[in-house]
Amino acid sequence: MAKKKNTAKEIKEEENINAHISGAGEVVNQLVTETLEVNFMPYAMSVIMSRAIPEIDGFKPAHRKILYSMYKMGLLTGPRSKSANIVGRTMQLNPHGDASIYETMVRLSRGYEALLVPYVDSKGNFGKAYSRDMVWAASRYTEAKLESVCNELFNDIDKDTVDFVDNYDSTMKEPTLLPVSFPSILVNANTGIAVGMASSICSFNLKEVCDTTIELIRNSDHNVADTLKAPDFIGGAKILYDRESIENIYKTGKGGIRVRANYEYDKSNNCIDITQIPPTTTAEAIIDKIIEKVKAGSIKDISDVRDETDKQGLKITIDLKRGVDPDKLMQKLFKMTTLEDTFSCNFNVLIGGVPRVMGVAELLEEWIAFRTDCVRRRVYFELTKAKEKLHLLKGLEKIILDIDEAIRIIRKTEEESEVVPNLMINFGIDKLQAEYVAEIKLRHLNKEYILKRTQDIEKLEKDVEDMENILASKSRVKTIIINELKNVAAKYGSERRSEIIYTSEIEDYDEEESVPDYPVTVFLTKEGYFKKITPLSLRMSGEHKLKENDEIVQSVETTNNTELLFFTDKCQVYKSRASDFDDSKTSLLGDYVPSKCGMDEGESVLYMTVTTDYSGYMLFFFENGKVAKVELSSYKTVTNRKKLIKAYSDKAKIAAIRHIKEDCDLVMQSSAGRLLILSTGAIAPKATKDTVGVAVMTLKKNQWVAGVRDYVPGEFAKPHRYKTRNLPAAGALLSAEDSGEQIKMDL
Repeated sequence: MAKKKNTAKEIKEEENINAHISGAGEVVNQLVTETLEVNFMPYAMSVIMSRAIPEIDGFKPAHRKILYSMYKMGLLTGPRSKSANIVGRTMQLNPHGDASIYETMVRLSRGYEALLVPYVDSKGNFGKAYSRDMVWAASRYTEAKLESVCNELFNDIDKDTVDFVDNYDSTMKEPTLLPVSFPSILVNANTGIAVGMASSICSFNLKEVCDTTIELIRNSDHNVADTLKAPDFIGGAKILYDRESIENIYKTGKGGIRVRANYEYDKSNNCIDITQIPPTTTAEAIIDKIIEKVKAGSIKDISDVRDETDKQGLKITIDLKRGVDPDKLMQKLFKMTTLEDTFSCNFNVLIGGVPRVMGVAELLEEWIAFRTDCVRRRVYFELTKAKEKLHLLKGLEKIILDIDEAIRIIRKTEEESEVVPNLMINFGIDKLQAEYVAEIKLRHLNKEYILKRTQDIEKLEKDVEDMENILASKSRVKTIIINELKNVAAKYGSERRSEIIYTSEIEDYDEEESVPDYPVTVFLTKEGYFKKITPLSLRMSGEHKLKENDEIVQSVETTNNTELLFFTDKCQVYKSRASDFDDSKTSLLGDYVPSKCGMDEGESVLYMTVTTDYSGYMLFFFENGKVAKVELSSYKTVTNRKKLIKAYSDKAKIAAIRHIKEDCDLVMQSSAGRLLILSTGAIAPKATKDTVGVAVMTLKKNQWVAGVRDYVPGEFAKPHRYKTRNLPAAGALLSAEDSGEQIKMDL
């Protein structure tokens, strides 16, 4: 069917419409860079500044608008109000729709159980943070008010402690920050995804945070890890404590915290009851994963799993088959499901409108500076009010000498406008004082009333002097903040919910006999991808599938029960088993080792060691010509830890890593092209992993060790040319006989 043509009248109307819209109907060529700058950048900045990243008071704008609206509604002390009413009032500040406002309020509530110190006292079904399927009721059914801890958010808000700005339509004012009297930024978990950046702040125990802040105020060099033991989650669970990892998070603001579910074994019913889970997962996700593993045959010890959560709280019940060891089963479940998970920390906070990733100490110092400003502004506000009142009372004090004269002046003054000037002239007071006296009610013109008012003068004078002293003294401001923190800790502090267990205390169960053992070939690529392929699959496969510019750097024939050690560019080693990786094919990319082993951000794999008995030596070749020889048994641990720090020395840049079963000859090459045949037996082995090694190859300025490879007998016409009796040695350039051969170095 042919498209109907527009009539002349319709065309004319369209032209008239386009004439009133600037640029309508025009096709404009625009550079992509210009589009990003004009359209995308304002959106990205809006998300970062006004949506996803919390500020130093611990709140995102949406949180702040809801709490301030509830405060203005009188819900700090009054009865609860319908949630729908709160949502409606909040839309005066936050015009983003009632659904998003209500969801934000739910997440702040006590009933939802997402915050360690909730801000909203809820009544009704507010859902649960640990459940994917327990959805909150509609806002017309639930009620809410502010928790008593919100007194610490709003106590000083009417004393010019923070700046106020217009709302979106300039009909009312709202605070840019809340004058919180404790570091709420660390007390409650806060996550957000912006454009190009994100924020993920774990929660800490309120009392520990206050104590740590007090210590930092007293001593700026205080080690926060001494008083702030570890994060504390509303859902409890167990934190696997590693002091070095915690201190790294406290220092950099980034890292991961391993959290493990809490369980009890019910012997009478032969079942395991899980009552606390990590904050990063839900009960349904755990149950789904267990069912998946049971169906796949990975777990054969479970007869049933169900969710028995009720009003008493979370409860996942796992029925066991007869004769099953519950502890061994839980160790397996910790590895296979999110019953043990990692909370990724990224302490990204807006400071003065600029997003910054900070450690705990730096973050607390910023909060102390913010709170110091709030206290000084409050004192200055109160000082101004006191001075104004004192000024008026001093004027009132002057008329006490002759009240009758004041009445006579007012009565005999013919015009009302002359009352104030006449009082000023007769009593020697200024206009403000005269206005104050003139406005006193007739019933108050008695000596008793005036004496009571003027008795406050001495107290006000002392208060003014005291407040001026506070503003001039940094130590007094610090004392005020410390006392406020002590009061908050005493009022709202509670015992830790999350239990701390040290990684060294975790009992490891050897399940090697339950893992099938069969021949495999393992491959590691330059980009950090790992493949485990059976001989049959390898024979029937074609070329390896790799990413662009990637290549296989190691391939080892071994078995499924072998242990793997991945050495990284951050002087760390991650331990795993070949059985932890699924069987692969050459047509697949394989597993990405940094992700599979939970490596730090930006960490890359340099070398893979395959072993069953930890025999042999690790050789670390450094660019400065030194070589460290470490017994592989030094990396064997009783507790089977998955990550070891200081795996090798960080004093010089690594050039190559080798694992040898026994002493052999290797060829070292410098950046200047010199070769040195090294007999590894000439280097004494060390038990210390991060030994700096011994000097082996002497190098001139701006030269370095470029590579290391195996020595192949017969490859050099005169091998003694490249050997030496004494170390260190410079090596030799290729002779004329050898220069024609292409020598491939293992860099």
